[in-house]
Amino acid sequence: MTDLLLPTYTNLLTGLSAWLTKAGEHHVDPGALMSARLAPDMFPLCTQIRFTCVQAYEGVARLRGEAFPPVWLNLLEEGRNGSSAPGSLADAQARIRDTLSYLESLPASALDGTGSRAVAHELPNGMVFDMTGEEYVRDWALPQFYFHIMTAYAILRHQGVAVGKADYVQHAFGYLRPGARA
Repeated sequence: MTDLLLPTYTNLLTGLSAWLTKAGEHHVDPGALMSARLAPDMFPLCTQIRFTCVQAYEGVARLRGEAFPPVWLNLLEEGRNGSSAPGSLADAQARIRDTLSYLESLPASALDGTGSRAVAHELPNGMVFDMTGEEYVRDWALPQFYFHIMTAYAILRHQGVAVGKADYVQHAFGYLRPGARA
């Protein structure tokens, strides 16, 4: 699980940070950007970024059987209330840096042996999902992480930020065969 989750979270959060850097360089109104959303009933960009970070924390904590510390709960609550306090691009970058620092601080074996661990995932509405660690990662943690990061990407694209597929998979260029056309 360590080899699956930690690089995935790290690669895509690093990408998200790069997209936000592009947004800051080219977007005329970063404040409006942080409040932008794809549909009226969806969370804005600021919340998608916060929830992407929360998903990385949550995936690790649930697999390790650890409670969320207050700082993560605050981030979750900030996300739920993002429409009233969108924050800035700098705030979003700081959240991403904090999340990446946390992931980097984990030992290389942080999630090893957690695939068969029982994970009970309770939602705020009272629904509870009982899964193994492997099921949790496959069917909840990764899909939730990808949902929020892809929604952030889509909002940025919709707002005219010049990001494309190469930005989304920038980490894959490390595997590019020498001499291949980039």
